[in-house]
Amino acid sequence: MRKVIISLAPVQAGLPVDKERLVEDVARSAGAGASMCHLHCRLPDGSLTPDITEFSDTFERIAARTDLVVQASTGGVSEMTIEERCRPLDYWRVESASLNGGTTNLGEAVYINSFEDIRCCARAVYERGIIPEIEVFDIGMIYAVRMTEEQAPYRKPVLYNLVFGHKGGMQPNMDCLTAFRAAVPPDAMWGVTHYGRDNWEFLAAAAAMGASVVRIGFEDSRYLSQGVEAEWNWQVVERLAQLLRAMELEPATPAEARAILGVLPRTSRPVGGV
Repeated sequence: MRKVIISLAPVQAGLPVDKERLVEDVARSAGAGASMCHLHCRLPDGSLTPDITEFSDTFERIAARTDLVVQASTGGVSEMTIEERCRPLDYWRVESASLNGGTTNLGEAVYINSFEDIRCCARAVYERGIIPEIEVFDIGMIYAVRMTEEQAPYRKPVLYNLVFGHKGGMQPNMDCLTAFRAAVPPDAMWGVTHYGRDNWEFLAAAAAMGASVVRIGFEDSRYLSQGVEAEWNWQVVERLAQLLRAMELEPATPAEARAILGVLPRTSRPVGGV
């Protein structure tokens, strides 16, 4: 039975972070089928920051209760430099990290990721033995990332996260999904994020088409069912796990997720992180 990684992105941007509630929610989400947790570096008020204190403390609490793959975000619309955005990579538990594939419009905001930003982030993740998840918001970004491979070392297989639903980016319909999927190199893995999700059909279609990773959580949508928003992230994780099993797929365990992604054991990583 094919395994699918459920990646949990549990924090909705722009809201204060209740750390105790978050840790409890993530722990229950692990029990419901999540195998990876994706967090940004945020202050308690929810704002993005280069200070990794709260970020690392949150993951320490999560690690005390789960074996989830630790994924750091190097993104988010802010005034931070790419070096500041990569600060979470210095936290020793980080096993995977987002690597943004280009500049795009996110609603009214311009999300800037230059070619040099891409190369800088790629060097930062690989120097630390971290697996990048390359976030692509339109098809051209796949080709942009492939062009940077000459200057930055990309270890195979490359993982692309195809992001749909943002105003200014690819939209969550079958035509866009089919075109986006066709642009992914045959030797790469891919996953999917549906921002602003208001149904389950699109994620189901992506899983059926071979997605290795499906992202879920309040960062993208609270939708549980028609007219109903989830109160906890574990509720949407549980629903996604049920959907995958109905399709004769199986949520990957954290150990299986590490094997699928090729995560390096911490003891064999390059020296440099803290």
